[in-house]
This record gives sequence, structure tokens and C-alpha cells, in this order.
Amino acid sequence: MSELSILFTIGHSTRTLDQFVSLLKQNEIDAVADVRSSPFSRHMAHFNRDALRESLKAHGILYVFLGDELGARREERECYVEGVAKYELIEKTTAFAEGLERIRRGASKFRIAIMCAEKDPLTCHRTILVARALRDEYELRHIVTENKVLSQEELEQELLALWNMSHPKLFQQPGEILEEAYRKQSDEIAYVVPKDESTTGGQVTAHD
Repeated sequence: MSELSILFTIGHSTRTLDQFVSLLKQNEIDAVADVRSSPFSRHMAHFNRDALRESLKAHGILYVFLGDELGARREERECYVEGVAKYELIEKTTAFAEGLERIRRGASKFRIAIMCAEKDPLTCHRTILVARALRDEYELRHIVTENKVLSQEELEQELLALWNMSHPKLFQQPGEILEEAYRKQSDEIAYVVPKDESTTGGQVTAHD
């Protein structure tokens, strides 16, 4: 069996640009795939899309925005149930499939980190939605700090523990338990359209 390619995830959080770049270089990342639906940071302007692209370019790191394809705040009305984004519906969209394919093509040439905002990978759709969809194809590594990079297996153990599901009940299969934990966490962190948001043209208008 051939060895799986490595795919990373990372959250920019409140890091300085130097700290963020240092983490990328420490893990030999040469391309960043930004999956934020809104690629801007109100308080951390160095993580705004254009600024980040130029900064990473100066360090020899490629930047690609994939928030339209792989973001958690969707424009497609069919991704929502009573104003709540459903990850299982997002996964069925053509755009999401196209985004995954772009990740696959990029991963064949570059060492990629899928980037979003949250520091904790368990509270971010980059892990619960995007990485989950790719976990059978890649060796996933989740960058948390300079001294903590979690494997997919380690992260999934944390996910099970988070929902007190580390010990399967009678007749439950481990895979079924894990899928249930993913569903619970996706419901916990899913984007909810504010009550004052409008739906126009058959689409949900979701602002940051």
C-alpha cells in the first residue's frame, strides 16, 4: 500500500504574522488554502486576504482562497434548515466537490495547510467539514501550536472524549460512534443565519 500524502490544517487565531509564518515554515508548508467564507479579520488586518497573500508570497508560500467552495457560511439556500447550515448538505454541493478537487490537485504539487480562523481545530469547519471529507485520502495533521501537531487519530479521540463517547455502547460499532460525534460537533459549531439577515434571489445572504 502506498504512503498517504500529508495534508495540514491551521487556524490563524490571534497570532502575529511572524508567528503564523513561523508555524508554516516549521511544518514545511509551501501553500495555504484559505477556507474562510469571509477572508477578513476585524482585529487582525494582516490576515485579510490580500494582505496575507502578499505577505506569504514574500516568504515563498503560495496563497489560494477557497472560501466560496469550502466555506461554512453558504450562499446556497439548500444548505440551510431553519436558518442553520448543515454540513451534510454542504458536502452535496457542486462547489464543495470542486473545492475538494482543487485541494487534491494542489496537494499533488505542494505541501498544503488548510487555513481558517479558529485556533482549536475541533471548533472549526476546516476539521469537522473539510478535513473529514478528505481523511481517508490523506495523512492529516492539525497544527495547534509550535509544540503541538495532532494526527487525525488523536484529534478524533479528542472529539469522542468531548462528547463522552470514548467507550462504545453495546452493539455500537466504533465507526458509527465517530460519525455520531462528528454530527454532534457539526451541529454545535454550524453557522446560524442571524434573524435580521435576508434571503434574496433564492440565496441566503450571509455576512461576516
